[in-house]
Amino acid sequence: MKTKTSKTKKEMNKKFNFILKCSFIAVFLMAGTISSFAQSEDAVVANKESKQQAKVTGLRYLCVHVLDLERSMKLYREILGFKLSEAEVLHGPGLEGMLVMKLKTDDLTIGLSVTAPEFMHTIGPVGNTNHNHFMLKVNDIKTIGDKLKEEGYALENENYARDKYTFFVGPNGEIIGLSSWD
Repeated sequence: MKTKTSKTKKEMNKKFNFILKCSFIAVFLMAGTISSFAQSEDAVVANKESKQQAKVTGLRYLCVHVLDLERSMKLYREILGFKLSEAEVLHGPGLEGMLVMKLKTDDLTIGLSVTAPEFMHTIGPVGNTNHNHFMLKVNDIKTIGDKLKEEGYALENENYARDKYTFFVGPNGEIIGLSSWD
């Protein structure tokens, strides 16, 4: 009888060791799978973040080409509460003699541009600054500009990476500016 008991204990110990080994292997495999899943999830998140790194981060300003200075100033200053922050006469091709007035309220700037009378014929689409547009602030203009070109958009400034700005016409005819100025 003593022999039977020791055989039974040995068999039970073997079964217990077998179950223990199987459990250890199962836990090890599950931990590896969870770790692998976590790593693949991290890779997906990292991949999404790298694709999303080049993006619009805010509105830099709106620019309105002014046709009636008196009414425009009344609207923006007296009625809407903007304050004149600066005014400048610009010089250069496509903008010679243009008066640009920056009006601000809280965190929004609106540029009002008044073309010199002798250059009224230059008012038009992308290629000069005599047009209504909005300027978006971006964190990586090169990547976004490259993507726009890949999609067939014509960029007004081919040196956008160096100059940190460009304009293009959106699908609805809207003129959109991009700026990565600090």
